[in-house]
Amino acid sequence: MNKLNAAIAAALIGASLGAYAHEGETHGKKDAAAAVKKEQKAWGIAGDAKAANRTIEIAMTDNMRFSPERIEVKQGETIKFVVKNAGKVMHEMVIGTKKELDEHAAMMAKHPGMEHDEPYMTHVAPGKTGELVWTFNRPGDFDFACLIAGHYQAGMVGKINVMGQAAKSSSHGTGHKH
Repeated sequence: MNKLNAAIAAALIGASLGAYAHEGETHGKKDAAAAVKKEQKAWGIAGDAKAANRTIEIAMTDNMRFSPERIEVKQGETIKFVVKNAGKVMHEMVIGTKKELDEHAAMMAKHPGMEHDEPYMTHVAPGKTGELVWTFNRPGDFDFACLIAGHYQAGMVGKINVMGQAAKSSSHGTGHKH
C-alpha cells in the first residue's frame, strides 16, 4: 500500500510541476531567432511572413469581440494577421477547430495563468499589436477565439471560411452543349 501511495504522490507532484513550469513562461512571446514549429493542423500550417498573400487586420476589444469576426480565405493562401488589442486588458487570437478551442478554453478556465506559445496564436497586451502568419492549406470552416479565462465564454470568437480549390474553378463546359 505504501508503494502505491508513493507512486500516486510522485505522479501528482510530477504533473503539478509540469503545469507550474508552464505557468512561468512568457505567454505569447515568440523568439524571433527560433524556428517556427511547422506542424500540420486540421486548419492549416504555420506560414512564412515572406510568403504571405495578403494581410488582414483584426481588432480585439474589451467588449469581448473581434473585428472583423468573419474572414474568408482561399485554400493555399498564406495570411499575415495583424492583431491589435484596442482594449485595456490582455487578449489573444487562437485559430483552431471548435472542438480544439472548446478543449483549450476549458483548460484555460481551470488554469488561468497557463502560458502557451504556438504559431497559430498570438497573445497581445493592451494597446499593442501582435502578428500571426498562417497557411490555410485545407478547406473548411474554422474558428478563432480569445481563450483567456472568461473571454471565450463571453463570446470572443470568430469564423474563418477556407474555400477549397473547387470553389475557385468553374465547371462550365460539362453537362451541356453550346
